[in-house]
Amino acid sequence: MHAFETAVVVLGALLVGGALVSGIAHRSFLSLTALFVVAGFILGHGGFEVLDFEQESGFVSQLAIVALIVILFRDGLEVEAEMLQRAWHLPVRNLAIGMPVTAGIIAVAAKVLTDLDWTESFLLGALLSPTDPVLSSSVVTNPRVPRLVRHSLNLESGLNDGLALAPVLALAAALRLDEKDFTWWTFVIQDIGLGVVFGVGCALIASVLLPREGIPDHQRALYGLGVAFLAYGVTTLPPHGNGVIAVFVAGIVLGIRRPDIRAYVAARGEDIIEIVKLGVFVVFGSLLTFHGLFDDGWAAVAIVVATLLVARPVAIWLALAGTRTDTATKGFIAWFGPKGVATMTFSLLVLSQPIAQGERIFNIAALVVFCSILAHGLTDRPGSEWLARRSDATREGPPAPAPSETRTPAG
Repeated sequence: MHAFETAVVVLGALLVGGALVSGIAHRSFLSLTALFVVAGFILGHGGFEVLDFEQESGFVSQLAIVALIVILFRDGLEVEAEMLQRAWHLPVRNLAIGMPVTAGIIAVAAKVLTDLDWTESFLLGALLSPTDPVLSSSVVTNPRVPRLVRHSLNLESGLNDGLALAPVLALAAALRLDEKDFTWWTFVIQDIGLGVVFGVGCALIASVLLPREGIPDHQRALYGLGVAFLAYGVTTLPPHGNGVIAVFVAGIVLGIRRPDIRAYVAARGEDIIEIVKLGVFVVFGSLLTFHGLFDDGWAAVAIVVATLLVARPVAIWLALAGTRTDTATKGFIAWFGPKGVATMTFSLLVLSQPIAQGERIFNIAALVVFCSILAHGLTDRPGSEWLARRSDATREGPPAPAPSETRTPAG
């Protein structure tokens, strides 16, 4: 069969199979993310080569861009102004302190353990700095887990995709073989500056144009997604700002000004977003090989250990220093920073660009994602139950002391 027909058959089969096993996966440590990535691996370059996507092909980069548009827009919509005002301390500290520290530690580890230069090492650190709530779904959905913890992890995961975007794009642009005159200030002014301006402008106009009544709910969801693609397209026209930054900003502004659109997209557009994410999982897995994953040998394994067991815990401990967060909660938040769809999508974007060490950086990031899927998939449910029991016990307080007997003096 031709490549398109083969991809359609695989996509259909995985959608059907994923739906059939979703109940079993939900009740176990298995993750549909892991199953789709493994399926892509088995059917791709590392297995039977049924799926044969070229790394530098337009399809890979275009899929990554479409995925970024829908994922970042959804993440931006979920930034709730009220919750940010009432419970912003923990997630903001995790983002402002934890993310840069995480990226920095990973970059230092990569520089020490491999022959990547500093720019390439920091690109790897930026790729691995975002977290993914999908791989810790039991934590963020368990109502017995303290709401502040759930909110902090969920908001951190939603925002850090967009915050990691700018350094990923800047470092990738600096490493492109066809980009000889890259300067950081040009990137800030043109890519980030124009991205913010166009994102805010598109969202403000869109928030006014949509009437409050008279339009079906599914059309309102499509309207929201349309704003995302429109913001991307308009921003990439001359003078050429960064479209994906515009999409994230547009999602934040539109979600705050029109919470009803956020609700419609969440209710009606989630299926579209899930299909795009499924495509990312499968293509990501299809581009992996055993040889590529372990091309750096023990150095790659050491980077996995540094990412999961050193970078994230150290970053969270520093970010939450001086707060009233107890040690158990700090440890819990430090562990549940899984790597998932954002890292996959950013890595695909890097892989599709003319970067000398792009494939190598992709493979190291992919190994970290694989290990994170396994480690956090195994500990997701037990970890959430442990914290829930601990929280329940804390609310109930210590048992009251037994009343002492009252003796009547003899007389």
